[in-house]
Formats: sequence, C-alpha cells, structure tokens
Amino acid sequence: MFVRVKSSVQEGRTYDYLQIVESYRDGAKVKQRVIANLGRLEQLRASGAIDSILRGLARFSERLRVIEAARSPRIESCQAREWGTALVFGRLWERQGLPALLGKLAVGRKFGFDLERLCFALALQRLSEPGSDLQGSEWVKTVEAPGFTEIELQHFYRGVGWLAEVREELEQELYCRDRDLLNRELDLVFIDTTSTYVYRDEETEFCKRGYSRDKRPDLPQLVLCVAVDRQGWPISWEILPGNTADQAAFVQAIAKFRERFRIGRVSVVADRGMISKDTIELLEGDEHTPFDYILGCRLRQSKEVREQVLSRVGRYQEVAAKLKVKEVKVEERRYIVCRNEEEAERDARARERIVEKLREKLERGQAKSLVGNGGYRRFLKGEKGAWRIDAAAVEADARFDGVFVLRTNLALPAAEIAQTYKGLWRVERAFREEKSTLEVRPLFHHCDDNRIGHIVASFLALRLEVDLQRRLDDKRVTVSWPDLMRDLKRLQAVRMSLDGEGYLVRTDLEGAAYQAFQTAGVRVPAKVTKLKEPPVPTVPEQENCSAEEKAASANQLDLLDS
Repeated sequence: MFVRVKSSVQEGRTYDYLQIVESYRDGAKVKQRVIANLGRLEQLRASGAIDSILRGLARFSERLRVIEAARSPRIESCQAREWGTALVFGRLWERQGLPALLGKLAVGRKFGFDLERLCFALALQRLSEPGSDLQGSEWVKTVEAPGFTEIELQHFYRGVGWLAEVREELEQELYCRDRDLLNRELDLVFIDTTSTYVYRDEETEFCKRGYSRDKRPDLPQLVLCVAVDRQGWPISWEILPGNTADQAAFVQAIAKFRERFRIGRVSVVADRGMISKDTIELLEGDEHTPFDYILGCRLRQSKEVREQVLSRVGRYQEVAAKLKVKEVKVEERRYIVCRNEEEAERDARARERIVEKLREKLERGQAKSLVGNGGYRRFLKGEKGAWRIDAAAVEADARFDGVFVLRTNLALPAAEIAQTYKGLWRVERAFREEKSTLEVRPLFHHCDDNRIGHIVASFLALRLEVDLQRRLDDKRVTVSWPDLMRDLKRLQAVRMSLDGEGYLVRTDLEGAAYQAFQTAGVRVPAKVTKLKEPPVPTVPEQENCSAEEKAASANQLDLLDS
C-alpha cells in the first residue's frame, strides 16, 4: 500500500489528486486499486489536512510514535551509545572462535566477571578508541554491546595480566585453528620488527632503552617481531627487550617460532635489516627443519653486493609492469637483482633535489648545517676546510636507483622470487595498522606482564582488522580504514523509556557502514526495537538527560524520518 499523486486535466487545467493505492496479484499479473481519494493536493496542503492525517495514522505506528516522542518532554530517560563497531567486530570475533577458545583457556579460573567480554572490550578499544585502561573503563560505558555495562577498571587490569599468562598458548591454539579453518599449509612467512615505547623512566627485563624508531631515546621500549602468512594473516608476535637489535630479534624470533609451532619446511621473507651471517646460519642450520629464505640485502653497506653483484653484466627479464629481474651467483650464494622503473625515477628526482639544496647552501656558506645529515653528507667532499659537491659520489649513487637485491636459497625462478618478496608489504601494512590504527601506545602499565597483555589485546584487534579488510578486498570495496571506522561509529543505539516502555532506536547507516555490515555478514538491526524491560537510568543520566539533550537525541533520530 502506498500514496500516489494522480493528475487530471479538466477544461485545459491540470489538477493533482492524492490517493491511497493498493497493489494486489490477479493470477500472474500485479494490479492496483484505489483504496481512498484524499482530495486535491493543493487544497490538502493549504488546509494542513496532510499533517493531520499523518499524525492520526502515526498513533497506530509504534516506530513513528517513538520517533515523534523523541521531540517532546515525554521521554523519561535516554542514552545514546556507539553500536556499529561492536556489531561488526563482534560477529568477526565469534567467527574466529575466540569466545570458545578464551573460555577453554580460562577453565578452572574464577574471575568473578565475564572474561570473554572483557577481552573483546580490550580488542575493540584498540580499534575504536585507543587509550589507557583507565580511559577504557569509561569508554565501555559509551558502547552498546552485551556485557559491557558490567566491566570495571579492576577487570581491565586483571584481564591484561591473564592475557600475558596465556599468550603463547593462545597463539598456539589460534595458529592450529587457522590452519584447519582456512585449510591451507603454512608455506610462507613474512617477518619484520618494530618497537613501542613506554611512559616510564625505570627499565625492566623487557623495557630497555635502545635504538628508537619513534625518536624517543629518552624512554624505555619493547621490541616487537611480528610474523604473517602470505595472505597477511597474523601468526605470532614475539616480544623482546627494547635494546635488541633487528638482526638479534630476527634470530630469537625464528628460534622461538620453530620451537613453539613445530612447523615443517617454510620460506621466510624478511627486509634488508635482517640479513647477517648469524641469520643465514640459523635459517639453514637446523638439520630437521631448515628454513628456505628470501632476504633483502643492504646495497651500500654490503661490499659483496656493491662490488660484485651489481657489477655483473647480464640481461634483465621483465616480470611485471616496470619490474625487471636478473640472477647473479657469487660462489654458491644466489642473488636476485631487481629494478623498478618507477622507483628509479623517484630516486633520481630525490637525488636531484638533494644536490640542488646542497648547491644553494654552498653558495650561502651554510654547508656545515647539512654535514651531520647522512642523506646530504654522502654527496659532499671536504678539501682544506672547504666543502664541495662530490660529482663522483653523485654519479655512483645513480647505480642504486630503483634497485633492490635479494639473497635466497630457493630454487624458484627469479621472477617468482621477486614477486614473493614484494608481498612483504603485507607485514608492513600490519605494522602500519599496529602503529597507527591500532595504537599499541599509550603504554602506562607498571609491570611487564600487564604491558605484554596489553600487546596481546592489540594482536587480537589486528586479527579482527585484517579479517574485515580481507573481506572488503574480496568484495572489491575500496574505503580507507579511518573513514570506515568513522562511519561505523556514527551508527548509534539510542535507548529510551517512553510511557513505561523501553525502546532501542537505531540511527541510520552512513558512508561505508552498510558495506562493512554486508561483508561481515551482520544483519542490520531494526530501526525501533521494543525492549523487554525499560532502561533504568543511573543518577548521572537522570541529572544529565535535560531538555537540551533530549533535543539532541531527537536531532539524531531525524534521519529515521526518511
């Protein structure tokens, strides 16, 4: 049944009439019949009869009655909470089997609160509103999710401590479950390291001062070594002391990885900061489970690469758009030289800008201000206290434009080796998400166990993010992660008590929120749902639910009129 405007021409003039029409099926045909003629549209508008009719009909619609009441003082209590993120990530949380797994690990422990709900809140906070546990205990009160209203600050502290206790067992269970669920072998592992600092002055077993990628050498830090599979799915996070160098972190991570997961032969892919004699010996040295590897090489620091590998002549093979490769062997060591034309052009332009800036500084007598910068210093030459541009160094640097060199023990074709290494972007994206979207920081905890538990919660959050991102990629949905999270947060649940009845009202989905619901397999809730019991406002809610805030809630509900 619907409303239709019917036009009629009488004595050369057109008149519009408002009708209520019903569709019905007559055999295989769909027909329409007029239920009522309401009159001429212009007269109904002028007299206000349309508004009167709508108000009268609205009395028999529970949804419209609730929406209309939101604009009046009849609301006895009201509260709006974030809903979209909890619905989408809650479904992925269940699909990954985390509720059952956490329950299994907590058997025999009596916490006095819902541990699974607390762990989900910790993970969801990392995605939605990164902050301290103190901030998290207030944030959960603003989210519409089962069990969140019972979570207290002490539960956060006890929860992260427990996650630290079961970290290795949790990762082991998830690893085995992922292999069974996804029905695939682990044949390729991407590994990289990063660090995160702690807002504390004192050092501990794990929190040590070391090389800081975040430019905060004044603060102790932890080193994180993450491993993902070829699809970008997180496998493991190793947590190491903050003064652990990249190569040492890689060695320790590989040793623990081999011990904990008892995997067969896999191929390890790592960036150029990981290669060393010890690294190679570790990968090849195990008699029963040696690892194949593809490791990036340091072009300028490695004498063998610089003087022998790059100097060998040979024809490049084009393997992809603007990507060429060739193979070079030095004794028994196999290298793959790769050249990316786009990167080569970008490197050349960057060098031109550096040289131009050097010329300007030299003309002004300001070369000393750039001597301490390694990027500029390599193109300068000092003679008798004076500085000039080293033309030979500039020319030699052009050899490295767009070039990266790989060392491998795999017998795969050079083209496949290069394409596999390019897949390292998956772990780099995981780090970008972990350092920006997930925000492991801030870390305010006083003891290492709670810091480790905090990082485990970030690991669980990363699994949720990668899961949703992969589903969006499969559906060819292109949206930036910050925009997606913003749209999900805009979906809110408004709880209100009206005439002794409780209602849950959903605001409209905006932007990419609908695509997120669809890809996660979540059914969009009804716009108005009657609750079994009316919401009981707390004292602060009773005090704060003023006429102005009711009006604000009404403004949120305006979207429902459409």
